[in-house]
Amino acid sequence: MVSVRGWASRGHLEDRGWLRGAPPPWWVRVLPVLLLVAVGSATLVTPDAHDLGFLLGAIPPLAVLSYGPAATGLLGVGVIVVLNVPATHLNRPGDTDLLTIVFVAALSVFVSYVRSRRDAQLNTERAIGEAVQRAVLPPLPERVGRVGCAAFYRAAQDGTLVGGDFFDVRHGPHGVRAVMGDVQGHGLSAVATVVSLLGAFREAALDQPDLESVAARLDRRLAVDSADVRHAELFATALLLEFAAGSTAMRVVACGHPAPVLLHGDQAREVSVAPGPPLGIGLLDLDRPKEVTVPLGPGDRVFLASDGVWEARDAAGTFYPLPERLAALAPVPSAELPAAVWADLLRRHYTVRDDATILVLAPEPPAR
Repeated sequence: MVSVRGWASRGHLEDRGWLRGAPPPWWVRVLPVLLLVAVGSATLVTPDAHDLGFLLGAIPPLAVLSYGPAATGLLGVGVIVVLNVPATHLNRPGDTDLLTIVFVAALSVFVSYVRSRRDAQLNTERAIGEAVQRAVLPPLPERVGRVGCAAFYRAAQDGTLVGGDFFDVRHGPHGVRAVMGDVQGHGLSAVATVVSLLGAFREAALDQPDLESVAARLDRRLAVDSADVRHAELFATALLLEFAAGSTAMRVVACGHPAPVLLHGDQAREVSVAPGPPLGIGLLDLDRPKEVTVPLGPGDRVFLASDGVWEARDAAGTFYPLPERLAALAPVPSAELPAAVWADLLRRHYTVRDDATILVLAPEPPAR
């Protein structure tokens, strides 16, 4: 959810847990085999170990977690064979006990088959999700024009790859233009708006003469999208930047989004912007955002972050001190800085409750 404060390599594709389709830990995969070998060996060595036979009944259900139906069935057969080998002293189970183990083994094979089908479906859905992500937010090149780029993106909604944040950097006739924004809502419900705004930006970045006109185009896009929707309340915050050809300055337009942070050497300061209203709430024509020009020195870097980073809180409810931490992380190379900030957030136990997006832009001085 966007706020009015100041009116992502595959790094964000973290493993969501082995119970949701990822491979299980190695010890889970080897546990059924180790258990079968351990119990069988112990009963062969001494008759006093025959009381361990009950552990064999756990092997087929454990195999379901790691193996397909064929391997699960093979382990089930192994359990039945061990139970009926005279040398193991386990060959005297009652008929009811033996039938129970056979039933559990057969049921485990069926459950393993169902799990395998589900995992295949999850893998397909994950591949589709990654394709959608690449279409909506394609991987950012290391350089766009004369501007070096590095990004980090992590959706807040568990199990989704795309959320309500968006960013892009484009090279056009007016120089290099960048956008970072945050639309109303989370997860899949916000994807349609993200796609619409990114399409509008990519066209406007080529056509419009200034950033104020680009912001007006994005605002119109939201107004058109919500015109036929009753009580749509569709809005978004956005931050627009331009690095014009032949200029050592940066132009900034802020529409309800947190201001960028300028890194100069080992110093970090929040850029003073002229705050404008968010996009889509009908105020842009009445109070158009004002473009601000920010001089840049050699080696200066521009850090942009969404509300998920700015509004991360610790256990005491204190906001993450982003400019202060950026100054401490200044020696980190630009390409590694987004991941370093995210790692710093986690290391200091700040809680992120919104989509987290980080964009670092490192413009080179214009060619003479």
